[in-house]
Amino acid sequence: MTALLYALISAFIVSLIGLAVFWALFIQSSKLKKILILLVSFSAGGLMGGAFFHLLPESLEISKDSTLVFLYVLCGFCLFFILEKFLRWHHCHGKECHHHLHLSYMNLIGDSLHNFIDGIIIVSAYLVSIPLGMVTTLSIISHEIPQEMGDFGVLLYSGMPKRKAMLYNFMVALLAIVGVIVGYFLIQYIQGISNFLIPAAAGGFIYIAATDLIPELQQEINAKSSIINFIIFVFALLFMYFLRKLGV
Repeated sequence: MTALLYALISAFIVSLIGLAVFWALFIQSSKLKKILILLVSFSAGGLMGGAFFHLLPESLEISKDSTLVFLYVLCGFCLFFILEKFLRWHHCHGKECHHHLHLSYMNLIGDSLHNFIDGIIIVSAYLVSIPLGMVTTLSIISHEIPQEMGDFGVLLYSGMPKRKAMLYNFMVALLAIVGVIVGYFLIQYIQGISNFLIPAAAGGFIYIAATDLIPELQQEINAKSSIINFIIFVFALLFMYFLRKLGV
């Protein structure tokens, strides 16, 4: 039960990220853009480090078949690929978008599924070990901050009032808690499912970092900003590495 309690607390903290976007309303857009790109840099390094230094080593330790572990990693990678395709099929941009309200609700549906999966990943990690659960939660948080800000921006773009957008964003974020509860009972009744979920989570982390976040960093053409972004990316990697070395 301790693992479940830790997972619920962690999922609630992740859910609070949905409210954290409120402070962005009081920051000038130019400053917000600079802060976001720094968060994206840290998030990319955090997710890659979380996958390669924590989730994959743990998966290889608890599984007797390394080939099966990497198969599950690819399954997670493909799952997030399909999820992103689903979101792109139901998103419209700029002049092509004629149903802004439809855009906002499809964004909320996609975010709901994503947060639900996050909850399952969190509880799966905690059931292996408390330290792994904490590191996994940290990796998810580092990704959630820029993502939630982006989702909030989509809701505002769709014409939704600020307070309503914040309320919906937070309600959707709370589905991470539902994911924790569902994941906990799945793991209790389906033997060995955590052996799949942890490497699949690693695949998802690698997909998000490699296909969404790093390409965003590659668009930076200013040399100074690019160097700073790379330093933050490497710092996040080293941070995750030393957490592993410290046994966290």
